[in-house]
Amino acid sequence: MRLSHFWQRMHEQFGESYADSLASDYVIEALGSRTVRAALDDGMGAKEVWRAVCDTFDVPAAAR
Repeated sequence: MRLSHFWQRMHEQFGESYADSLASDYVIEALGSRTVRAALDDGMGAKEVWRAVCDTFDVPAAAR
């Protein structure tokens, strides 16, 4: 998954403002107790991060 596609999905699922806030502030255990932005900055793949977001926030299968 390209990073641009990841952010498109985040904005579609959570809205632009909330997605940006969530990515910066919400610590996700499945990401090694890091935020989305920290995980991406540390080199974790966008697909892996998206899966963790989906699992954490119960994103419907159709949006995954």
